[in-house]
Amino acid sequence: MITKMLDEEMWLAISGTALKVVLLTIGAYILIRVVRIIIRKSFSVRFKGPIKVTGRRHQTLSKLLENVVTYVIWFMAMVTILSLFSINISGIIAGAGVVGLAVGFGAQNLVRDVITGFFIIFEDQFSVGDYVRINQAEGTVQEIGLRTTKVQAWTGEIFIFPNGNVTDVVNFSLHNSIAVVDLSISHDSDLAKVERLIMEFLETVQPNYEEVISPAELLGVQNMTATEVVMRLTAETLPMQHFGVARRMRRDLKEFFDARGVELPYPRMVVMHREPGENMADAAVVKK
Repeated sequence: MITKMLDEEMWLAISGTALKVVLLTIGAYILIRVVRIIIRKSFSVRFKGPIKVTGRRHQTLSKLLENVVTYVIWFMAMVTILSLFSINISGIIAGAGVVGLAVGFGAQNLVRDVITGFFIIFEDQFSVGDYVRINQAEGTVQEIGLRTTKVQAWTGEIFIFPNGNVTDVVNFSLHNSIAVVDLSISHDSDLAKVERLIMEFLETVQPNYEEVISPAELLGVQNMTATEVVMRLTAETLPMQHFGVARRMRRDLKEFFDARGVELPYPRMVVMHREPGENMADAAVVKK
């Protein structure tokens, strides 16, 4: 026993193996750091090719690649370290393959969710902060993972979808929105005058509304009912700004028309007063 403890060759072999393990660990750590920096630098460049990496999915996709690279490099380092100790890694790799195959058969939904989640991120179908409609849920995307997606409705509910169940997606944040305002006027109003006033108002929309990116338009008469004539106005806005713009336009239109004496429709009641024995044609009509 003492002779083995004093065996110089054994200690040299142990020291050499320990040094290799340390060097491999340090090398793997440095390699991971370098690759992460390269990934971050790569995503900071705006690509001009057909594949666009937008700021909306920059952080999600870069973090995903960093994690994948970390797992792969550490796995290769561990396999190399095990080979230094004369451990048969072929059996471990084969066993991992069998276990992976069994897990794959037993967790098909999980695999489907992960694959679908990757393509959601890679194809930029939607990103964190987008306003979307997924299946029957509508709201703002709070989180995108490889397995699930979380959407928060404007009333506060959180919808959690397995990515494999994300089938119908409507993304409202990719392109500009359209603010639609329906203005009701009474039948007694001068329609030509009202249209001129509306055009005058629309000329002030784009300069005063920073969310509006093109001149607002008057489409014309949208509908006529027994009590009102409905005029439709539209304005192109930045993505998801149309709700606020439409509300402001309605308020400003009300003040604009009030200042110019244009009456907006309101419910009216017609009362016919008839004395006993009086014909309907001679009855007094009172409007309220």
